[in-house]
Amino acid sequence: MDNEKFIETLSKAKLFDLTQPLSIFTPPWPHDKALEVHFFKRVTGAFGGGQGANGQILNWSNTTGTHLVGETAYHSGGRAISDIPLKELSGEAVIVDISDMVSDYSIITPEMITKKAHVKEGDILIIYTGYSKYSWEKPTSSEFGYLVRHPGPNMEFFEWAMKMKLKWVGIDCGCIEHPMNTPIKYWHEGEFQKAKEKLRKDYGKEWDEMFPPDEYYKLTHIKVPKSHLVFIESIGGDVSKLLNQRAWVFAGVIPFMETEASWARVAAYQAPDGMDNDEFIKIMESIEQYDLTVPFSVRSPQWLNYEPLSVKFFKRVGQQQFGLGRNTSICNASIHLATHMDGEKHFYPAGRTIGEVPLNEWVGPGVIADISNMVSDVSVYTPDMIKKVVDIRPGDILIIKTGWNKYGWNSPDSDEFKYMVRHPGPSPDFSQWALDMKIKWIGVDAVSADHPMNTIMRNWHPRTFEEANRKLKEQFGKDWDQMYPLDEFYQVMHIKLFPSHLVHAENLATDIAHLPSGRYYLGCFLARAMETESMWGRFIAWKMK
Repeated sequence: MDNEKFIETLSKAKLFDLTQPLSIFTPPWPHDKALEVHFFKRVTGAFGGGQGANGQILNWSNTTGTHLVGETAYHSGGRAISDIPLKELSGEAVIVDISDMVSDYSIITPEMITKKAHVKEGDILIIYTGYSKYSWEKPTSSEFGYLVRHPGPNMEFFEWAMKMKLKWVGIDCGCIEHPMNTPIKYWHEGEFQKAKEKLRKDYGKEWDEMFPPDEYYKLTHIKVPKSHLVFIESIGGDVSKLLNQRAWVFAGVIPFMETEASWARVAAYQAPDGMDNDEFIKIMESIEQYDLTVPFSVRSPQWLNYEPLSVKFFKRVGQQQFGLGRNTSICNASIHLATHMDGEKHFYPAGRTIGEVPLNEWVGPGVIADISNMVSDVSVYTPDMIKKVVDIRPGDILIIKTGWNKYGWNSPDSDEFKYMVRHPGPSPDFSQWALDMKIKWIGVDAVSADHPMNTIMRNWHPRTFEEANRKLKEQFGKDWDQMYPLDEFYQVMHIKLFPSHLVHAENLATDIAHLPSGRYYLGCFLARAMETESMWGRFIAWKMK
């Protein structure tokens, strides 16, 4: 299959969002930090802020909503989440329904899984216990059911999963472990008594016989993370539509460098109508995957005058014995740092939040347009430059490669001032052209899709503005205020486009450095945040080899 046919096929494929909504109302894992959303600035100004945008600071633990539990949650020497390759986060998956075999405090065994479905070596396994019906947003919501009483695996399950070389295991409840193999057994002694009674009835054993503490610790805190087996908890969304079926699944995990867990947007694809699903999965297993996301670190520079990322560990794996301890952090950051999508509400209060936008609006056919040899410091790029290098079509996603990723914080050629203040930006006709083309969303490998001199940067850096104005006169024969009248073009890529649902991603990086102009299937898999104006995620490009 050639690349054009691949993009067409994937565009017609069935897409399922397997992600629990992430909200201030989403319960975190017990005793962890719930999501907190704080506005520190508004479009018209707010305390501590100023004119120009709705800006939020988030405070959270990553064990809220659909999230990946990384190796360092249990083994401090494990890989960072940012070091997990895309190939290990994606692949052929089987979604196994064991809901008729489990109830409160039940033990999940490998035999339950293999009785219901054929699991192949190297699969992704998603376990449907039915406990997603207790998710916070459902009419049948039960926080106790979801987090305290759900079933969990026996020790043989973990051994079997490693033997099968599963890429990752997902589950539709609050934790992959049995809740009574966590500190919940102490926090809810009455629940633990019920679990022990059920174990005696079902297996004729005491809890510590079934789960010898020292052995359980070594298994879950050393052997499992060293095997690179990771877990995604709180699977939700459309998962019940895929029971006992196979799909190609991608876990869009925010690539944190320092945290032990990370929010994820989990998507499943099945063959379009008229195509065999096994054939479709085989095609997906053969594609090239490119990561357009910069690793997310406390060292990531934020947009000027915003809050940087901080990570504070409030629990450590060594604080409690017998497999009950783990590393857990609380994060604090404004959203406009690292690779992120500027959402509609960032500039348009009547717009949709990130979580209100359906997943299918974040993925689809598109182009990467490499104009890096046509731009320079504070220069202007035009629609004609885009059309010169790539076959762009109505409805495409557009990613603009200026070459400025070279100056990002984690590059050997890092130049933070050049990256943040001196990047190129669009011509006055660019925003209307993008609307006329019905572009789905725009991405750029710089800190903003607006020209920096059409932002507050013009006031903060007058010498850079003088340089930009000289260049403009040389290129177009007009000075800045003639070409960009303030009332019409101040932050035009934000203010004009966002009310029309045309938003943009900033700080694209990593594989974009070596990708040529061309057509790709593009996607951003954003945390499904229900109250946020913008959000981080995993940004990808897929094409046939």
